[in-house]
Amino acid sequence: MTSLRRPHAAVLGGGALGLTLALRLAQRGEAVTLFERETEPGGLAAGFRPAPELPGGGPYLDRFYHHLFRSDTSILALVEEMGLGAHLRWGSPTNMVLWRGKFWQPYSATGLLRFLPLPLLDRVRMGAVLALLKAWPNERPFEGHTAARWLRRAMGAKGFGILWEPLLRAKFGARADDIAMPWFWSRIHCRSFSLGYLDLGHQALYDRMVAEITRLGGTVRLGTSVDEAHLVGEGADGGQWAVAWRDRDGVAGTSRFDRVASTLPVRVTARVVRGLPEAWVARHDWGEAYGAHCLVLSLDRPLLPHGAYWLNVNDPGYPFLVVVEHTNYAPSSLYGGRHLVYLGNYHPMDHPIFGRDIESVKAEFLPALARVVPGFDASWVREAWMFRAPYAQPIVTREYAAHIPATRGPLPGLWIGSMFQVYPQDRGQNYSVALANRLALEMAADPAPGLAGVTRRGVL
Repeated sequence: MTSLRRPHAAVLGGGALGLTLALRLAQRGEAVTLFERETEPGGLAAGFRPAPELPGGGPYLDRFYHHLFRSDTSILALVEEMGLGAHLRWGSPTNMVLWRGKFWQPYSATGLLRFLPLPLLDRVRMGAVLALLKAWPNERPFEGHTAARWLRRAMGAKGFGILWEPLLRAKFGARADDIAMPWFWSRIHCRSFSLGYLDLGHQALYDRMVAEITRLGGTVRLGTSVDEAHLVGEGADGGQWAVAWRDRDGVAGTSRFDRVASTLPVRVTARVVRGLPEAWVARHDWGEAYGAHCLVLSLDRPLLPHGAYWLNVNDPGYPFLVVVEHTNYAPSSLYGGRHLVYLGNYHPMDHPIFGRDIESVKAEFLPALARVVPGFDASWVREAWMFRAPYAQPIVTREYAAHIPATRGPLPGLWIGSMFQVYPQDRGQNYSVALANRLALEMAADPAPGLAGVTRRGVL
């Protein structure tokens, strides 16, 4: 017996997670339609072309700073699968911290031993704690603890207060004391000193994935928002899903699907998907996330001393928490001689900065940058770009794990995958790809209601 109809899935969201899931479904022979409200795929890893005068428009640059780690095996495998492995750059760039107006390198064993603001015994103590976190295989011993309290007790008040407390407060503001210790463990345990970057920009990876999904017969609808999704039909097993969408040209429609996979933030899923059980909403429409804000500068010369790539700004009174000089890692020649610098922030999504124009932000940021790097002058700036994104940084509290939803949703044919589910990590392209790979396998093992006999290419 043969069925001519393939199962048809809607994937909501076109970031790393949604694109990987759509790709895996298409590779398995399913019909798939992906909806992404932005006009470019890639979500937080989307990019822009800072050097359009170069052949082909030049390489992409990520809108928000990204790099890969040697431990990021899932996304590294995807890069190779998409034929982009030859464009991966690896190195160990210099990471520094600004403390009391001076630049220090405390993020390696030798650098920490030379970190004179801390007494020697405090440096040794901190090194021992970081070595423990690096070696410990899982987050379980740290559950129920906040990072601030655990680290203060383990490292000592002075070491924590100089190196780690300023970072927590700069990143999480009023929520710094609430951040869970498993989150901090994951930052130390899972990362490597060797960093990778796609010279073409991560946008090139996601463009390649869109092309592959399309080649396999899938549909990618960029610039298209989903207004709502709900079940239609009767019976305990449910029926089909109706997805109401609207594109940026004002064209709207409703499409039918056998199942829906939402890769949107869980709080957004709770608003888009109709008919969710009240108990599910009460448990999972929960939590807080900050938005990301980046001012990207193109300079006519290098900025940071010592060839630093990454500078955590631990001194108070600055309007940004990090300075990332991308071209102290990837060469400026890739971008037509531009020296590219990110000034990055996370803020509550109602923060006034998200409503400001680029000129007012530059007027605040550039004088502050001159305090970081004495001698810097606004005349060095050739071009500037500004980017904002909601739901970029989850606030990972001790209660966080209790609110993580299952990947199988509470309605027939509904699947859920989001950054919320990569705990104790909070975000990252690698973890999104890994979750999408797992979700695709789970969906393969549990076909849509009414389609249990429809297999690859519709053959029973």
